[in-house]
Amino acid sequence: MRKRPAATAAALLMACALTCGLIGAAVAAPDRATDGGRTGRATVATATDSVTHEQNERVPEGARWTQHYFPSSDGSKTELHADVLLPEKLPEGAKVPVIMSAGAYFGHSGEMEVEEEHAGPSERFQDLVQGTDLFDKGYAFVMVDTRSFGGSTGCLDLGGPGDQADVKAAIDWSAKQPWSTGAVGMYGKSFDAYTGLLGNNVKHDALKAVVAQEPIWDLYQQLHSNGVPRPNSVQLPTSYNRIAGLAQLPDEDKRYRTNAAYEKKHPECLVLNSFGPSIGDPDDPYWKDRSPARKAKDTTTPLLFTQGTAETNTLPVGMEEFLDNHRGPQRAWIGPWGHVRGNERTQDGRLAMGRANWFKETLSFFDEHLKGVDPKIQYPNYAVQDNLGNWRAEKSWPTANRSANLRLGNGSYVDSGAGSQPTSPEGESGRDAGSFLVWSGPLETATRVTGTPRITMTAKGEGNVMVKLYDVDEGGNAVAFDERVSRLDRDRLDIGLKSTDWTLRAGHRLAVEIGSVRTGDWLDTPSKQKIRISSARLQLPLDNPAEDIATGGDRAPWLDTFTRINAAKLKPGPATFTVPPARARR
Repeated sequence: MRKRPAATAAALLMACALTCGLIGAAVAAPDRATDGGRTGRATVATATDSVTHEQNERVPEGARWTQHYFPSSDGSKTELHADVLLPEKLPEGAKVPVIMSAGAYFGHSGEMEVEEEHAGPSERFQDLVQGTDLFDKGYAFVMVDTRSFGGSTGCLDLGGPGDQADVKAAIDWSAKQPWSTGAVGMYGKSFDAYTGLLGNNVKHDALKAVVAQEPIWDLYQQLHSNGVPRPNSVQLPTSYNRIAGLAQLPDEDKRYRTNAAYEKKHPECLVLNSFGPSIGDPDDPYWKDRSPARKAKDTTTPLLFTQGTAETNTLPVGMEEFLDNHRGPQRAWIGPWGHVRGNERTQDGRLAMGRANWFKETLSFFDEHLKGVDPKIQYPNYAVQDNLGNWRAEKSWPTANRSANLRLGNGSYVDSGAGSQPTSPEGESGRDAGSFLVWSGPLETATRVTGTPRITMTAKGEGNVMVKLYDVDEGGNAVAFDERVSRLDRDRLDIGLKSTDWTLRAGHRLAVEIGSVRTGDWLDTPSKQKIRISSARLQLPLDNPAEDIATGGDRAPWLDTFTRINAAKLKPGPATFTVPPARARR
């Protein structure tokens, strides 16, 4: 499978140009000869005429491809397009369970760019097809374009009610086909992992399992933090507007090309999609509609997911809320990696997550829940890697057996924003310092912070606040391992940080920095005012690493990069609080 190009600054600028120009002419498809829908070995499938690899090399070997159209479930007249891959030698009348993905990246001309020469099914999850021998194992694979993308009509919706209706319709359609057993599983990464969580929340009886790699758990927390936007609050809708407007290929059938051009007749779609993510109020209905975490209450679909605690793309925010609300079986890989797939490798051949057999575990999960096959291997419910690179098996996550409520006291800083004077290396806050630090004493034993820390405080003044947690060794070498920000729009603040799994070694100290938004991925507007903080308290979920049960896996390569990026040199100040040792598990 060819490597897809990453979005570039030029691509984002072009996306903005398309948005501002209400899409105009998108990337032009290259000229090529056509012959009744054929370009060399490029026969294009219909609903009744299937195509194999020998007829079109974009069809995976061992499969036959058909294309289908069906309505969404919300009565909006949105028409959805699906590419179906069935085992090539499936006997007439035989039925197989369905693995289905739904999202933005299955357009025939390319995922992010026009990068294909002729029409055919997306290769986005060719790694899954090959890594599991999916068709030999007796599965169908269905790729559904959610509204506005690929061969589907409608205004793009970024996980809102429209997308939820599309996912519901896709599950229903997949379950009712004559070649389907009626059992559906969803598979995806990033946006199509987000739609997998939406699938869980529609509570469709036919959906038997969801596999979601690095999903979006809550769109507001993904794009904003307590009133402070991230740059991707602009970049994300711009990028998806551009994908929705990708030019299609000359050998596509007329219906596909007509549907794909929907935005040209409805430019308001792109304007509305750009506006929604800019809304600052977290209680706005726009965000409530797009929170899988909030809507997961009492859902029961079995879930296998991955989440990087060092992610810079789809952040570990809203995850714990989702898991608390979800009542079905849960399995996961959690650890310090970036935005990667479970099977992905680095350029030097190392597994990006550090753990092998992603596809074996995925197929076992689907076999169990879609076919009723008992697993041959008992995988741990949760395989978790901490910052020391150690993997452990857990029955649930987080495994906190103690929640310490730590008094951080008072302090002040000037909200000067990026480039403002930081706290000095000696930990002394000058009159114009952009932050202040609060220190624990050295830890008596190794203690793990696992789950979602929270900080409360009273703030006087107008502006912003950033909270950062540091792991500091005896020599003052520090790593900032968690952070979150907030506007000071009320006196009493309650800020949830990112979910983490970080082990503090014996003798290390925990430092908490409170101050202006000087670093990180934020679009803050500093007030230049002095901010006074009082009654700050840190709620810290703790676990005892001495009782870990090891499971297989190596150190995630991204961990070393994350540590370097977030390194600092600090001279510890006087201890004002103590991190208690975690209790032994019962």
